Amino acid sequence: MQLLVYILMYPILWFISILPFPILYFLSDLVCFFVYNIFGYRKSTVRKNLALTLPHLNTKERLDIERKFYTHMCDMFLEMIKTMNISDKEINRRFVVTNIELIKEYENKGKSVVLLCAHYASWEWLINIAKKINFSSIGIYKKINNKYFDRLIRKIRSKLKAELVETKKTVELMEYNQKHNIKAFYGFASDQSPQLSRAKHWDKFMGIEVPVYTGAEMLAKRLDMNMVYIRVNKIKRGFYEAAIVPIVENPRDYPDYEITSLFLREVEKQIYAAPEYYFWTHKRWKHMGKKPTV
Repeated sequence: MQLLVYILMYPILWFISILPFPILYFLSDLVCFFVYNIFGYRKSTVRKNLALTLPHLNTKERLDIERKFYTHMCDMFLEMIKTMNISDKEINRRFVVTNIELIKEYENKGKSVVLLCAHYASWEWLINIAKKINFSSIGIYKKINNKYFDRLIRKIRSKLKAELVETKKTVELMEYNQKHNIKAFYGFASDQSPQLSRAKHWDKFMGIEVPVYTGAEMLAKRLDMNMVYIRVNKIKRGFYEAAIVPIVENPRDYPDYEITSLFLREVEKQIYAAPEYYFWTHKRWKHMGKKPTV
């Protein structure tokens, strides 16, 4: 069945990937109409999240953010498909790293780097950084259930010089690379919700206490790696700018979970500035009020 779904879907994805951008965004508007107005995909979740985290805004203001978010979400989904056939020249024009020289500075320090990012603006096109660095570029991700689509995603990333590693294999790979002196940038998207049973730390995110991922910080401490945040902003439709924001250079000098908190504060700044570009369909605050008592 997985193969059949892949065979049926691949020609459609390939066709979308060769569309000129104006037509791609016309298609995105059409998809958005159905996703938002007809199917109402996760609309109740989005509204609940916006009401929880942005209570200072009135209903009309939150509704405006909601509509803009769905447009952005559909754009990003089709941009992800476009990556199948986008040229280096085109993606470099549309996704610009404003202070790429910092990458070289971190490489010169001779330590691997944990690169923290959020599900904000375009985390998919962040892989464009991979071709601009000398270290290996490794993205931590959750494996797709359909093995054929999973293989396709890996193929697309490898074309852009990025390697994907499953979450459960992360520690093993990072320890292997450390032992064999293989330097790398490890990309973690750490702003979503961990399973409640695996939550080791709670912090306030957008004013609400929730469980948070701490694995990136703990691995950086264990393996003595620098840590940076990649702040991605959407300039206009189809165009993004990313800035490398140093977080810490010696993570072992910081109390446990303080670095994770610094990362969350950076994410919050972006959300408050332009909330329509955050990934509101995820049930990020589903564990609110469930913190175990000691």
